[in-house]
Amino acid sequence: MSLFRELGEVVSKIDVATIPSDRVAILQPLIDYIGAKKADGSIIRLNFICTHNSRRSHLSQVWAQTMAFHFGIQNVYCYSGGTESTALFPAAADTFRKAGFDLATLSDGPNPVYTIKFAENEHPVIGFSKKYTDDFNPKSEFAAVMTCSHADGACPMVIGAEKRIPITYEDPKIFDHTPLQAEKYRERSLEIATEMFHVFSQLNAQ
Repeated sequence: MSLFRELGEVVSKIDVATIPSDRVAILQPLIDYIGAKKADGSIIRLNFICTHNSRRSHLSQVWAQTMAFHFGIQNVYCYSGGTESTALFPAAADTFRKAGFDLATLSDGPNPVYTIKFAENEHPVIGFSKKYTDDFNPKSEFAAVMTCSHADGACPMVIGAEKRIPITYEDPKIFDHTPLQAEKYRERSLEIATEMFHVFSQLNAQ
């Protein structure tokens, strides 16, 4: 099976040549971690962590799971969490929809729960804000991918993680409720998608 058509069109236009060389170096530890797990047939668990689990960590989780599927990398399970829980910000949910993901709301309230699908017959990502230690997330044998500098600094040790990998992004939150909000969320989403494309595309070459 392939990605949803609209989502597939977005992915087909990704240009990894736009990734600066310093970012390529930053991504290499994640490639190495996944590659080592893949080589020995182990389950690959990635927990993307930021402060509020509301924007960057969800974007990273969903795009990583999507690219694992796109490149046929098996046994990849992506999670996200925060140092505190808030809610998946509505602009982030809208960004997924505009990119071609299929979103459905499982529950409303101050911390809504979404299903986020990238392909017709694949299990959806369950999106809601939670602490990285939440029971929904793995307790051990995972890589903690730190997607914001604040969480990276605030968590000198991530409980249960066997590897800690900082891959931080600028927060689109600074453009919330401005005329640039939708554009900046799309830009951040595309940046993360491009970098996750690079990561998982490298694994078939190993």
